Amino acid sequence: MIYADPPFFSNQPYEMIWGDGYEKRAFNDRWAGGIQNYLAWMEPKLRQSHKVLKESGSMWLHCDWHAGAYLKVLMDKIFGENRLVNEVIWKRTSAHTGEGIVKRLGTVHDTILFYSKGASYTFNPQYTELDEEYVKKFYRFEDENGKRYRLSDLTGAGIRHGETGKVWHGIDPNKAGRHWAFPPSRLDELEKEGRIYFPKKTGGVPSFKRYLDDMKGQLLQDIWDDIQPIQSQSNERLGYPTQKPEALLERIITLTTNPTDVVLDPFCGCGTAIAVAHKLGRRWVGIDVSPTACKLMAKRMRMLGAKGVEPIGLPKTVSELKEIQPFEFQNWVFEKLHGRVNPRKVGDYGIDGWVDLDVPCQVKQSDDVGRNVVDNFETAIQRQGKDRGVIVAFSFGKGAIEEVARAKNDMNLDIKLKTVEEIVKET
Repeated sequence: MIYADPPFFSNQPYEMIWGDGYEKRAFNDRWAGGIQNYLAWMEPKLRQSHKVLKESGSMWLHCDWHAGAYLKVLMDKIFGENRLVNEVIWKRTSAHTGEGIVKRLGTVHDTILFYSKGASYTFNPQYTELDEEYVKKFYRFEDENGKRYRLSDLTGAGIRHGETGKVWHGIDPNKAGRHWAFPPSRLDELEKEGRIYFPKKTGGVPSFKRYLDDMKGQLLQDIWDDIQPIQSQSNERLGYPTQKPEALLERIITLTTNPTDVVLDPFCGCGTAIAVAHKLGRRWVGIDVSPTACKLMAKRMRMLGAKGVEPIGLPKTVSELKEIQPFEFQNWVFEKLHGRVNPRKVGDYGIDGWVDLDVPCQVKQSDDVGRNVVDNFETAIQRQGKDRGVIVAFSFGKGAIEEVARAKNDMNLDIKLKTVEEIVKET
């Protein structure tokens, strides 16, 4: 089974600081070129997802109103028009107040597209509690033990000439163009069990007692309004802005997998899908473009008792580190130097974080860093009342080295220039 919760094409930027301080995660749900560029980015990922699914497998694609209609057309193209099993509506938030100038209805739901790869896919029906008003309306009767029941027909439409068309208790169902729901031998058993209701009216047709206790509940429908989103004080909350509740993933995984099945999340983020899969006894694979997210997923899974969990494909060489996103590079530096990132999103005055507890540090994902960078950093650390600092880059020019020496001699500022290659060798 695959659960995919990709960027939503919401045109919103996200940034957050993870628990240990050095992990700063930023991503833009923005797409230059509009929806066609977004779909071009999504299509190969969805095709690969379809490719790795077993015939008995299914895929759940989480989206919202921004691109849901486009993604459905794309999924129909990849899986086949007859492979959409359900379009699930998840009410993810309460009603909006509608303050100010109102030009649209409140948006309170996400859409989850449920596709199967083949006709014989794994599906385990789930049931929810019956609505209280429904129970009061239909289960109106109680037996001598106080058990609630309703009355259901014991006959069905159409004449039968076999066992179910025979006379029972003097009643011939064929006269009314009907037949018994069970053969007379089974009706006798049900009568002994107290499951048949005989009306006091002469000639009245008996009914079947359908007990509330025998009901599994209401078959789960395609509108889910009983799972709350992550709240600000929730124990589940990890600070990830698009984090989904474990109850939502538990329902999806339980519906379409069995124990030991494999669950894949190709946009794994903070790892909720694989964490729930692990708790439910499923095997799992999580993928994310962010090295920071992968390392935190591994940490989360180890805390759940998963053994031998190590991310695959993390950047390790200087050339690989040059290619990763700027915030990911910054995360890598502060992790390796046991520092912490600056939580300010803007206006950090050139201080990206701190190492050795309180030593200001600036990170440059570039080569041949020059004198002007060092000069500006001098001002930044002096503004903080510090006399030490660290600049990390791939390499430094002659001017930067000379300016560090001048700052030491003239202002007693101790600025260390540290290359990425040095960090790689040290760690």
